[in-house]
Amino acid sequence: MSSPNETAPPRRLVMDSHALLSFLEDSRGADFVANALGMADQNALECFMSIVNWGEVYYSILRAKGDRRAQEATFVIDQLPIEIVNMDLNLVRRASTFREQFRLPNGLCFAASLADSLACPVLTGDDTFRRLGEEVQILWVK
Repeated sequence: MSSPNETAPPRRLVMDSHALLSFLEDSRGADFVANALGMADQNALECFMSIVNWGEVYYSILRAKGDRRAQEATFVIDQLPIEIVNMDLNLVRRASTFREQFRLPNGLCFAASLADSLACPVLTGDDTFRRLGEEVQILWVK
């Protein structure tokens, strides 16, 4: 039993590229993501992102808006309370299993793998995640 002075550990979530892009591009769901980031800034939430999903964000902006905008986005992302997680062999193996079992795009599999390992939801607005069923908890960007 915890004492009244102990604080509960912060909740966790994994942010996928769709969620972060909606925030960076101020598109549908940006306020919802901003709220999560605000909670993380106040240490009420821990946000994680796989390095693979970070790469998807960078590539999407690079392709759509060019090198300068991609570099600017990198600077913004570096200031956000998101821990970028390198993928180890176990995470890659689990991502590969998700890809084989659910026929998901690679990036989604890495977000799902990280969320599964941390026992927390993925924050996303990408409907493709519905293929996972109950395998990984999803927090939908609204």
